[in-house]
Amino acid sequence: MVGHGEEEPVYEIAVAVPKRRAKERDESEDCVEVLVEEFRKVGLITERVVGIADEFIKLAAPLEILGRTAAELCMKKPTHIGMDLQFEWEDVHAFVRQPDGSLFSWCERFHFYRHLIYGIVNKSRSDIILKWDAKEIHWEPGEPLLQRLESESVVKQVFPIHVEAKRKELLRSWALNWLDFTRQPIDDIYLYFGTKIAVYFAFLGMYTRWMMFPAGLGLISQLIDFGPFQFLVLPIFFVCITLWAVVFFQFWKRKNSALLTRWQISYSVGADPGYDLGYKLSGKEWSSIQSPVEIARKEEQDRRKDKEKFQREEWFGAFLRIRNDAIVILSIICLQLPFELAYAHLYEVVESDVIKFGLTAIYLVLIQHFTRIGGKVSVQLINHEMNVSREYRADSLVYKVFGLYFMQSYIGLFYHALLHRNFMTLRQVLIQRLIISEVLENLWENSFPYLKYSYKKHKVRKKKRCEKGSTRGRIQFASRVEKEYLKPSYSASIGDELEDGLFDGIK
Repeated sequence: MVGHGEEEPVYEIAVAVPKRRAKERDESEDCVEVLVEEFRKVGLITERVVGIADEFIKLAAPLEILGRTAAELCMKKPTHIGMDLQFEWEDVHAFVRQPDGSLFSWCERFHFYRHLIYGIVNKSRSDIILKWDAKEIHWEPGEPLLQRLESESVVKQVFPIHVEAKRKELLRSWALNWLDFTRQPIDDIYLYFGTKIAVYFAFLGMYTRWMMFPAGLGLISQLIDFGPFQFLVLPIFFVCITLWAVVFFQFWKRKNSALLTRWQISYSVGADPGYDLGYKLSGKEWSSIQSPVEIARKEEQDRRKDKEKFQREEWFGAFLRIRNDAIVILSIICLQLPFELAYAHLYEVVESDVIKFGLTAIYLVLIQHFTRIGGKVSVQLINHEMNVSREYRADSLVYKVFGLYFMQSYIGLFYHALLHRNFMTLRQVLIQRLIISEVLENLWENSFPYLKYSYKKHKVRKKKRCEKGSTRGRIQFASRVEKEYLKPSYSASIGDELEDGLFDGIK
């Protein structure tokens, strides 16, 4: 995750394997020994670290190995003449380096690492027998070794590891730098974590700064009494917040484009695979026997066939979109709408405020699961659509997910508003939902990962004490790589199952 040095190896990937109870007599058949040897054969530098409960294989790659892997993958990189050309290791000096001096970004290097380690296959014509704790594993011809060991639970996890110097620098200038408030070293974050994480935190920083306006407006509407015009305060507040959201997203799109331009990341709106955008003429057989009239007639027939094919695909794609939209709408009406109305009705029937808070908490937890399931279903439906471009694909997904969010967020509020026709009741419901949702989100994103990490450390130490038979003294982790292995991954709001359209164009 830092500039890749050409002299001193930088370990960037680790493979976690269980501790062995006893070494195999023949190391040539030992799973881990074979795995380490195969890593070395593809040019990787290895270092083995024995932890309290597991063993870790740290991996580093010389620059030449990464460069030849980039050439093998036919990767394109910008050159000093301003063109993106296919990378060639022999012409390495012609390609533009990263701002920190490294040839490849961290995301590119991580892609190369995965290609190298998951590309290790059995090249012999027969099975190779590997052993692990008196268990035989048959490595079949053409089978990836790492995937085989993962399926046998020999390899627990493959994960990136931090570079200490860069990690401490980012802690000092970013995570622990309270004085700068919302200022962030976005360029350093981009170089260390990659484009998607950097854009995500750039969005969070901009969103936090822009929240000053609705926060101030809400404080004014809450504290100041406007007398006879008090009934207009909430409608005006809602209109202002809507306009604020529209303006905010427009400015965010501009900032997003500026960041991608500054980092020299270009993307084009191309067609999805399998979809024909125009009247693509099929190949022609030019023959001296054919007359010009026959050639013209054949061209006209080919053009007509291609046009009919395009129209069929266009209508079929429209039919798929209509079908998928109908599935989402019917799912909302049949599944989520009754759930929302039942919650709204119970909220009105219950008199105790404590029970209302508990009911709202249960409702919000269930809603998160509904949203996650709905997001996965929406993605599956989108994958079976024939969208013209990535923009159409993103819009289709946003509209489907918007329906889910709209129903879960507003149908209950509309029920309260139409039933009571009182803004004060609506205001009370909004405040309760906002407070509980914020508390639950903070617990889910911050407290639970830390508790999970603490529990894992306690479990490892307890297991080690049981093996030693001693309860005195505190067991310390000898290596930082084991701590990083125990820490939960932070996914924030950019999971693979659900994209919200804010980061379109980022690969």
